[in-house]
Amino acid sequence: MNHASDRLALINGRIVLPKTIVEGQAILIEDGRIAAVTDQDTIGSDAHSIDVGGRWITPGLIDIHTHGALGHTFNEPAATAFETICAENARHGVTSLCATLAPAPLPDLMQCFEFIRAWRHSGKSGAHVLGTYLESPYTSPAQKGALDPRYLRSPDDGSADELLEYADVLHIFMLAPELPGAIELVDKLNRLGIVPAAGHSSAHDTHVRAALAHGLRHVTHIWSAMSSVVREGPWRKPGLLEAALVFDDLTVEMIADNKHLPPTLMKLAYKCIGPDRLCVISDATSGAGLPEGSRFAMGGMEYEVGDGVGMMFDRSAFAGSTTLLNQMIPILIDVVGIPLIEAIRMVTLTPARIVGVDNHKGSLEIGKDADIVIFNDDFTPWRVFMGN
Repeated sequence: MNHASDRLALINGRIVLPKTIVEGQAILIEDGRIAAVTDQDTIGSDAHSIDVGGRWITPGLIDIHTHGALGHTFNEPAATAFETICAENARHGVTSLCATLAPAPLPDLMQCFEFIRAWRHSGKSGAHVLGTYLESPYTSPAQKGALDPRYLRSPDDGSADELLEYADVLHIFMLAPELPGAIELVDKLNRLGIVPAAGHSSAHDTHVRAALAHGLRHVTHIWSAMSSVVREGPWRKPGLLEAALVFDDLTVEMIADNKHLPPTLMKLAYKCIGPDRLCVISDATSGAGLPEGSRFAMGGMEYEVGDGVGMMFDRSAFAGSTTLLNQMIPILIDVVGIPLIEAIRMVTLTPARIVGVDNHKGSLEIGKDADIVIFNDDFTPWRVFMGN
């Protein structure tokens, strides 16, 4: 990993821009920012040129939903945990991420927020922590998935106000919109500039519509821990899944490890939602990077790596992925059939827009941070550059 602080020119690469791929041009980096995308023969002699050998040049990947790696989670407010996770993500081409927290006792969550608040300004190396994604305690017990049921709560119990004292580090706040007090909480989140997300939910589409009217904007890991259509007497009631596929005002995230979802469902999400509202996340847990059979913990729960994915011991539910974001790009292209330009957008510019950092991250445009990855053809990183 390199900090892009010098005057550098990346030449002889296939540059992936938001709408096209260009060759025969160079990316000029000055003071940690992209200064130009220009013809190679216009680069001055004062720039240090790096010949990337025809490899892909993409923006740094942005993972807005990732819990951990290599035996550590962001629920551990400790430098060792954050350094390990951020370094492993950077090694895989992820230059920015949201530190994702699982439900835990409120004092533990607030300790994590305090740590993240300090960490964001620490200047540490590795992937930049943009803020926090909270899979909140306000989730449906029936859709808890691998979340620890001991820490689930109701939004109307008054506890959310304590969490919202950390609005400056909260980027995304997931809750089940059908729970008592959820609509009021969505209102508060929206006013504070936090992205309200629906997830781990038993909602009907009517609950989602009501929350949309109060600022709901995002849906957590489509098909995972969410309601689908049910029949009540002769009536069919759509769930959160159908709302995610149909409602144009929602952005949606998808785990593309080819384990959580089979190809047909990933193709359906792409067809219905499209690359500008559908982003890809890793939902990686502390099992990421660990060998098959390894045990790992998240919150107060323990799981294991099985068949290349996080698993509950009884195999009743997945427990997050063990695949980091760059490893999902070939799945998007080769398995789902998404054009490379759009696949890259789904792991860069689209997540940047969702969390509101697209003015300085997410694409190779003049003035943006020089967060850049040079990928081999199999999307293993060759070089990673970190801008401002």
